Amino acid sequence: MQDFTQFIKQTFEARNDSSPFETLRKEAFTKFCEQELPTKKIEQWRHKAIDKLVEPQYALQSEPLPYIPIEKFFKCNVQNINTQMFAFLNGWFVHDNQPLLTFENGIIVGTILEAVKQYPELVLQHFSKIRPDKTDGLIALNEALFSDGIFIYIPDNVRTEMPIQVVSLIESEQNLMLQHHNLIVMGKNATLSFIQCDDSLRNEKSFINNVTEIFMDEYSQLDYYKMENKSSESLLANNIYVNQQANSQFFSNVTTFNGGYVRNNIHVEMNGEYADAKLYGLYLVDRKQYVDNQVEVIHNQPNTSSNQLYKGIADDEAGANFNGHVIVKPHAQGIAAYQINKNIALTDDVKITTHPFLEIYADDVKCSHGATIGQLDEEAMFYLRSRGICKRNARMLLMYAFANNVADYVKIPELRNRLNEMIQKRLSGELSICDQCILHCSNKKSFDFEFKIKPFSN
Repeated sequence: MQDFTQFIKQTFEARNDSSPFETLRKEAFTKFCEQELPTKKIEQWRHKAIDKLVEPQYALQSEPLPYIPIEKFFKCNVQNINTQMFAFLNGWFVHDNQPLLTFENGIIVGTILEAVKQYPELVLQHFSKIRPDKTDGLIALNEALFSDGIFIYIPDNVRTEMPIQVVSLIESEQNLMLQHHNLIVMGKNATLSFIQCDDSLRNEKSFINNVTEIFMDEYSQLDYYKMENKSSESLLANNIYVNQQANSQFFSNVTTFNGGYVRNNIHVEMNGEYADAKLYGLYLVDRKQYVDNQVEVIHNQPNTSSNQLYKGIADDEAGANFNGHVIVKPHAQGIAAYQINKNIALTDDVKITTHPFLEIYADDVKCSHGATIGQLDEEAMFYLRSRGICKRNARMLLMYAFANNVADYVKIPELRNRLNEMIQKRLSGELSICDQCILHCSNKKSFDFEFKIKPFSN
């Protein structure tokens, strides 16, 4: 790790930045030099820390490539769904002299580098304000060296008519290190559906370290969908921080299809009464892939509620970890918090760990948590085999029934249907990293299940 730390020091010293972020960058760089990358000595990283996985150094793209219409080399086509799509290529916002768009209803979308120039008070008021873990070197690294990021502002009482979709792509023969710092600001009674996709067009090694901050004012509603389909050579760390005010509703659904090493960290703070958070996740890993989901929900105010449901299937020698932490502060009476993690291990070589954890300091609460790690149900397998279904299809059907429960919570019907299709393909081994977006599989061969998924009758 010393080589990597030296590489970061040289990279930072070679920079030339006079933006409003420069003071923050210098402070963050000092903290990274003190903390470095997380190691197994830190409790949240003890199962598999990232310090042993990074390369000694990576290539950095110091400026965006000349503009090329994204449609020339990339196509994202979700059937029957309209999204306002924006793209990042090799760490930079793709645009044709329009780095920031302001719509008639007041919505602002674009690169955060331009947003801080045009709306400095709006950006700096919220930027890097949620930093609960002062000892995480990944966050300090992001703040010191982030290249770009999406900025989204939804004014008071504005309801978005179509989802906003952000696709982050890597198209390079070099081993790139990318870091985005995204900021979403929701006004009072504002609504937004946000779809975020991480994808690769090549199989080169990469290190992606992203931070997304979300501020939700009173009565706002955000539906957040995250889809990850990276190569087996990639390291992907996503840190999502959510600040909820009174009566706000945050919904997230994170699906991991592929990735060498994926770490999803979601931290939600409920700072107003009657705030509600529903957090769902699905991870499907095989070979030597590894996924780590860290979910932390802090009930700072009374009468708030949260619900976590994470499911995973691991095959071959893959690994998975879930760490769910719910904290109820002493004055947060009348809250409801539920947490469950279920896993299926398909081989004896799979390694799955789970740690659901409730930390409660109030006495008027409704809380529960649970976790399971097991294999496919032998009785259910026998039931299907006795009705003429071959072993392979019976196995597939049981896995699909287990996994698609998470996708069924997706609120956009067309996206929900497409995710169910992709889960089928992933479980059958037909979905690897695409040469297109995760929502548009590049495999031109049609795919049909040998059975139809429907209720069985005696």
